[in-house]
Amino acid sequence: MEIITDIRNCQLNGETAVAIGKFDGLHLGHLRLLQEILALKKEGLKACVFTFNPSPAVFFGLADGKELMTKEEKRRALEALGVDVLVEYPMNYENAAVTPQDFVEKLLWEGLHVRYIAAGMDVSFGAKGAGNAQLLEEFAEKLGYRLTLIEKVTLDGEEISSSLVRKQVELGRMEQAQKLLGVPYAISGSVLHGKALGRKLGMPTLNLIPSEMKLLPPNGVYFSQVYWGEKIYPAITNIGSKPTVSDEKIIGVETYLYDFDEEIYGEEIRVALLTYRRPEMRFADVEALKTQMAADIEAGKYYHLSKID
Repeated sequence: MEIITDIRNCQLNGETAVAIGKFDGLHLGHLRLLQEILALKKEGLKACVFTFNPSPAVFFGLADGKELMTKEEKRRALEALGVDVLVEYPMNYENAAVTPQDFVEKLLWEGLHVRYIAAGMDVSFGAKGAGNAQLLEEFAEKLGYRLTLIEKVTLDGEEISSSLVRKQVELGRMEQAQKLLGVPYAISGSVLHGKALGRKLGMPTLNLIPSEMKLLPPNGVYFSQVYWGEKIYPAITNIGSKPTVSDEKIIGVETYLYDFDEEIYGEEIRVALLTYRRPEMRFADVEALKTQMAADIEAGKYYHLSKID
């Protein structure tokens, strides 16, 4: 997948089908847009995603910058889906001031050679967000590209949005987040060396330190599954600072895989959070922690077995 981070000087080879949006989390609404452009690959158009880095809301201080997907996670997910070109339009004061007309004519038409655009009905772009669906329709007639404007996808009568997904994650409602995303909410990263406490307790774990920009659910224990290469492992994950054994406030992601004894330090894994079990707690001593961990692991085994058809 080709990644473009400076479209002001871009002249892409070939013609494109472009989906415009923030694409945080790649929920079912985003996937609906992506289906449109991916289907055009059979006509020889490159599937291109046009997004913003950071989002306009973050750039103008209207959001905290916590992401459902880090930039790296988003790149990997889009490439896996078959996207050919990803534009990460850098938000700065100069680029934010580009007129909607120049956005369409110079960036999309001249730079990306757009021949098809897919966007939501609430799309906005250009200076002060003045570009909208109506303007895309006007330029489609003027320039000759095809345009599909897509209504919000709904679930149980509620419009799916990144904000709705964020709400579910922040509340620890992982099953509901999965319904909105189509896949479990996940945290990716390289396996790090920890303090080996889990190993000393007979319960070795894989340790990740998530990006500061990654939106995390409440601290606590989750039943999970781990993706490593082509393999998927049932697991149980703790998110938090391990208050029983540490006074540090660094939030980590510790995952115990059932019947797994390989050394994979430095390897990239993805930890998918399936359901919330309990909050993180401070125990009286390590033995009490060990007893609770054993109970959590047994409950996790039962959970995973119950999901097998």
